[in-house]
Amino acid sequence: MKTFKEYLNEKDSVYGVFAKTSDPLIVRALGRSGFDFVILDNEHGPNSLRDTFSLVMASYLAGVYPIVRVGKLLDIDIQRTLDLGIAGIQIPQIQSGEDAQLVQKYTKFFPRGKRGVCPYVAAADCGFIESSEYFAAQNEVSVIIHIEGVEGINNFESIIAVEDIDVIFIGPYDLSQSLGIPGQVNDPKLIKEIEKLVARCREENKHVGIFTDNVETAHRYRDLGVKYIAVSVDVRIFGRACSDLVEQLNER
Repeated sequence: MKTFKEYLNEKDSVYGVFAKTSDPLIVRALGRSGFDFVILDNEHGPNSLRDTFSLVMASYLAGVYPIVRVGKLLDIDIQRTLDLGIAGIQIPQIQSGEDAQLVQKYTKFFPRGKRGVCPYVAAADCGFIESSEYFAAQNEVSVIIHIEGVEGINNFESIIAVEDIDVIFIGPYDLSQSLGIPGQVNDPKLIKEIEKLVARCREENKHVGIFTDNVETAHRYRDLGVKYIAVSVDVRIFGRACSDLVEQLNER
Protein backbone atom coordinates (compact mmCIF):
# COMPACT_ATOMS: atom_id res chain seq x y z
CA MET A 1 0.00 0.00 0.00
CA LYS A 2 1.38 3.40 -0.95
CA THR A 3 1.86 6.00 1.74
CA PHE A 4 -1.05 8.39 2.04
CA LYS A 5 1.30 11.21 1.05
CA GLU A 6 2.10 9.43 -2.23
CA TYR A 7 -1.55 8.62 -2.82
CA LEU A 8 -2.59 12.22 -2.15
CA ASN A 9 0.00 13.58 -4.55
CA GLU A 10 -1.28 11.35 -7.35
CA LYS A 11 -4.95 12.28 -7.05
CA ASP A 12 -6.89 15.36 -8.09
CA SER A 13 -9.04 14.94 -4.98
CA VAL A 14 -9.63 12.38 -2.24
CA TYR A 15 -12.76 11.79 -0.16
CA GLY A 16 -13.29 10.48 3.33
CA VAL A 17 -15.61 10.46 6.32
CA PHE A 18 -15.21 11.46 9.95
CA ALA A 19 -15.90 8.38 12.09
CA LYS A 20 -17.07 8.38 15.70
CA THR A 21 -17.81 4.66 15.76
CA SER A 22 -16.13 2.20 18.11
CA ASP A 23 -17.04 -0.70 15.83
CA PRO A 24 -14.38 -2.01 13.40
CA LEU A 25 -17.13 -3.45 11.20
CA ILE A 26 -18.47 0.03 10.43
CA VAL A 27 -14.98 1.21 9.50
CA ARG A 28 -14.57 -1.84 7.31
CA ALA A 29 -17.85 -1.03 5.55
CA LEU A 30 -16.72 2.57 5.00
CA GLY A 31 -13.53 1.29 3.44
CA ARG A 32 -15.27 -1.26 1.23
CA SER A 33 -17.65 1.43 0.00
CA GLY A 34 -14.77 3.12 -1.81
CA PHE A 35 -13.78 6.07 0.37
CA ASP A 36 -10.11 6.99 0.16
CA PHE A 37 -9.63 7.68 3.86
CA VAL A 38 -11.43 7.61 7.19
CA ILE A 39 -10.77 10.14 9.95
CA LEU A 40 -10.99 8.36 13.30
CA ASP A 41 -12.13 11.22 15.48
CA ASN A 42 -10.57 11.36 18.93
CA GLU A 43 -11.35 15.05 19.38
CA HIS A 44 -15.14 14.88 19.25
CA GLY A 45 -15.52 11.09 19.45
CA PRO A 46 -15.76 8.76 22.47
CA ASN A 47 -12.95 6.34 21.60
CA SER A 48 -9.97 5.34 23.70
CA LEU A 49 -6.59 4.65 22.14
CA ARG A 50 -7.34 0.92 22.51
CA ASP A 51 -10.56 1.36 20.52
CA THR A 52 -8.68 3.36 17.91
CA PHE A 53 -6.09 0.64 17.42
CA SER A 54 -8.81 -1.84 16.40
CA LEU A 55 -10.26 0.71 13.99
CA VAL A 56 -6.84 1.33 12.45
CA MET A 57 -6.38 -2.38 11.78
CA ALA A 58 -9.89 -2.62 10.31
CA SER A 59 -9.10 0.31 8.02
CA TYR A 60 -6.05 -1.34 6.54
CA LEU A 61 -7.94 -4.62 6.04
CA ALA A 62 -10.57 -2.71 4.05
CA GLY A 63 -8.01 -0.83 1.97
CA VAL A 64 -8.85 2.62 3.34
CA TYR A 65 -6.25 4.97 4.82
CA PRO A 66 -6.67 5.54 8.59
CA ILE A 67 -6.21 9.15 9.63
CA VAL A 68 -6.57 9.92 13.34
CA ARG A 69 -7.63 13.31 14.66
CA VAL A 70 -6.16 13.79 18.11
CA GLY A 71 -7.84 15.91 20.76
CA LYS A 72 -5.23 18.64 20.97
CA LEU A 73 -1.63 19.62 20.31
CA LEU A 74 -0.11 17.47 23.06
CA ASP A 75 3.14 15.57 22.55
CA ILE A 76 2.22 12.37 24.40
CA ASP A 77 -1.15 12.06 22.62
CA ILE A 78 0.50 12.58 19.24
CA GLN A 79 3.30 10.13 20.03
CA ARG A 80 1.00 7.35 21.25
CA THR A 81 -1.33 7.85 18.29
CA LEU A 82 1.49 7.69 15.75
CA ASP A 83 2.79 4.54 17.45
CA LEU A 84 -0.40 2.77 16.32
CA GLY A 85 0.90 2.77 12.75
CA ILE A 86 -1.54 5.20 11.15
CA ALA A 87 -1.44 6.70 7.66
CA GLY A 88 -1.89 10.27 8.83
CA ILE A 89 -2.44 12.40 11.90
CA GLN A 90 -4.80 15.36 12.09
CA ILE A 91 -4.22 18.04 14.73
CA PRO A 92 -6.89 20.65 15.54
CA GLN A 93 -6.79 24.30 16.56
CA ILE A 94 -3.41 25.38 15.20
CA GLN A 95 -3.26 29.10 15.83
CA SER A 96 0.33 30.24 15.28
CA GLY A 97 3.66 29.47 13.68
CA GLU A 98 4.84 28.30 17.10
CA ASP A 99 2.00 25.75 17.17
CA ALA A 100 2.96 24.52 13.70
CA GLN A 101 6.60 24.18 14.77
CA LEU A 102 5.49 22.06 17.72
CA VAL A 103 3.52 19.86 15.31
CA GLN A 104 6.70 19.26 13.33
CA LYS A 105 8.68 18.59 16.51
CA TYR A 106 6.14 16.10 17.88
CA THR A 107 5.42 14.20 14.64
CA LYS A 108 8.91 13.69 13.18
CA PHE A 109 12.02 11.79 14.22
CA PHE A 110 15.50 13.34 14.12
CA PRO A 111 16.68 15.33 12.23
CA ARG A 112 13.25 16.74 11.36
CA GLY A 113 11.77 16.57 14.85
CA LYS A 114 12.01 15.08 18.33
CA ARG A 115 9.29 12.45 18.46
CA GLY A 116 9.75 9.93 21.24
CA VAL A 117 11.40 6.69 20.15
CA CYS A 118 10.37 3.08 20.73
CA PRO A 119 11.15 0.60 17.93
CA TYR A 120 8.79 -2.08 19.32
CA VAL A 121 5.41 -0.44 18.73
CA ALA A 122 2.76 -1.38 16.17
CA ALA A 123 4.07 1.26 13.75
CA ALA A 124 7.40 -0.61 13.77
CA ASP A 125 5.65 -3.95 13.31
CA CYS A 126 6.50 -4.79 16.92
CA GLY A 127 10.22 -4.63 16.20
CA PHE A 128 10.23 -6.63 12.96
CA ILE A 129 11.13 -3.54 10.92
CA GLU A 130 14.76 -2.47 10.97
CA SER A 131 15.08 0.75 13.00
CA SER A 132 16.46 3.02 10.28
CA GLU A 133 13.72 1.88 7.90
CA TYR A 134 11.13 2.51 10.59
CA PHE A 135 12.35 6.04 11.30
CA ALA A 136 12.42 6.92 7.61
CA ALA A 137 8.93 5.51 6.97
CA GLN A 138 7.40 7.26 9.97
CA ASN A 139 8.80 10.60 8.87
CA GLU A 140 6.61 10.22 5.77
CA VAL A 141 3.35 9.78 7.71
CA SER A 142 0.99 12.54 6.58
CA VAL A 143 0.56 15.52 8.89
CA ILE A 144 -2.68 17.50 8.66
CA ILE A 145 -3.31 20.64 10.70
CA HIS A 146 -6.53 22.53 11.31
CA ILE A 147 -6.97 26.23 10.73
CA GLU A 148 -10.30 26.99 12.33
CA GLY A 149 -10.13 30.37 14.04
CA VAL A 150 -9.44 34.04 13.43
CA GLU A 151 -6.12 33.76 15.27
CA GLY A 152 -4.99 31.04 12.88
CA ILE A 153 -6.01 33.20 9.92
CA ASN A 154 -4.13 36.20 11.31
CA ASN A 155 -1.00 34.06 11.79
CA PHE A 156 -1.40 32.10 8.60
CA GLU A 157 1.83 33.24 6.95
CA SER A 158 3.93 31.96 9.85
CA ILE A 159 1.97 28.70 9.91
CA ILE A 160 2.27 27.97 6.21
CA ALA A 161 6.03 28.61 6.34
CA VAL A 162 6.64 25.57 8.59
CA GLU A 163 7.91 22.48 6.79
CA ASP A 164 6.53 18.96 7.05
CA ILE A 165 2.87 20.01 7.03
CA ASP A 166 1.15 18.05 4.26
CA VAL A 167 -2.41 19.37 4.43
CA ILE A 168 -3.91 22.60 5.75
CA PHE A 169 -7.40 21.58 6.86
CA ILE A 170 -10.03 24.29 7.18
CA GLY A 171 -12.65 23.64 9.85
CA PRO A 172 -15.72 25.61 8.71
CA TYR A 173 -17.84 25.11 11.81
CA ASP A 174 -15.24 26.27 14.33
CA LEU A 175 -14.21 29.03 11.93
CA SER A 176 -17.82 30.21 11.65
CA GLN A 177 -18.00 30.47 15.43
CA SER A 178 -14.73 32.38 15.55
CA LEU A 179 -16.12 34.82 12.97
CA GLY A 180 -19.24 35.39 15.08
CA ILE A 181 -21.61 33.44 12.82
CA PRO A 182 -21.74 30.02 14.52
CA GLY A 183 -22.97 27.22 12.29
CA GLN A 184 -23.52 29.45 9.26
CA VAL A 185 -21.11 27.59 7.02
CA ASN A 186 -22.59 29.01 3.81
CA ASP A 187 -22.35 32.63 4.93
CA PRO A 188 -20.49 34.78 2.35
CA LYS A 189 -18.22 36.11 5.10
CA LEU A 190 -17.01 32.61 5.91
CA ILE A 191 -16.72 31.51 2.30
CA LYS A 192 -14.62 34.58 1.50
CA GLU A 193 -12.14 33.67 4.24
CA ILE A 194 -12.00 30.06 3.06
CA GLU A 195 -11.40 31.11 -0.53
CA LYS A 196 -8.51 33.35 0.55
CA LEU A 197 -6.90 30.52 2.54
CA VAL A 198 -7.27 28.08 -0.34
CA ALA A 199 -5.74 30.53 -2.80
CA ARG A 200 -2.79 31.22 -0.51
CA CYS A 201 -2.15 27.51 0.02
CA ARG A 202 -2.20 26.87 -3.70
CA GLU A 203 0.35 29.63 -4.23
CA GLU A 204 2.67 27.74 -1.88
CA ASN A 205 1.80 24.32 -3.38
CA LYS A 206 0.23 23.18 -0.11
CA HIS A 207 -2.63 20.71 -0.17
CA VAL A 208 -5.88 21.99 1.33
CA GLY A 209 -8.54 20.02 3.18
CA ILE A 210 -12.04 20.86 4.38
CA PHE A 211 -15.14 19.38 5.99
CA THR A 212 -18.43 19.44 4.08
CA ASP A 213 -21.94 18.30 4.89
CA ASN A 214 -23.00 17.27 1.41
CA VAL A 215 -21.92 16.34 -2.11
CA GLU A 216 -22.79 19.71 -3.64
CA THR A 217 -20.51 21.57 -1.22
CA ALA A 218 -17.79 18.95 -1.67
CA HIS A 219 -17.84 19.51 -5.43
CA ARG A 220 -17.78 23.28 -5.00
CA TYR A 221 -14.65 23.14 -2.87
CA ARG A 222 -13.08 20.51 -5.12
CA ASP A 223 -13.51 22.86 -8.06
CA LEU A 224 -11.90 25.60 -5.98
CA GLY A 225 -8.79 23.45 -5.60
CA VAL A 226 -9.38 21.67 -2.29
CA LYS A 227 -7.92 18.17 -2.48
CA TYR A 228 -8.59 16.45 0.88
CA ILE A 229 -12.35 16.49 1.45
CA ALA A 230 -14.16 14.99 4.44
CA VAL A 231 -17.82 14.48 3.62
CA SER A 232 -20.10 14.23 6.64
CA VAL A 233 -19.82 11.91 9.67
CA ASP A 234 -20.54 8.20 9.95
CA VAL A 235 -23.35 8.56 12.48
CA ARG A 236 -25.04 11.25 10.37
CA ILE A 237 -24.77 9.16 7.20
CA PHE A 238 -26.25 6.17 9.01
CA GLY A 239 -29.01 8.24 10.60
CA ARG A 240 -30.05 9.79 7.30
CA ALA A 241 -30.07 6.42 5.55
CA CYS A 242 -32.29 5.01 8.30
CA SER A 243 -34.64 8.02 8.13
CA ASP A 244 -34.95 7.69 4.36
CA LEU A 245 -35.71 3.98 4.72
CA VAL A 246 -38.36 4.57 7.38
CA GLU A 247 -39.94 7.29 5.25
CA GLN A 248 -40.13 4.92 2.27
CA LEU A 249 -41.62 2.16 4.43
CA ASN A 250 -44.35 4.49 5.66
CA GLU A 251 -45.30 5.80 2.23
CA ARG A 252 -47.92 3.03 1.79
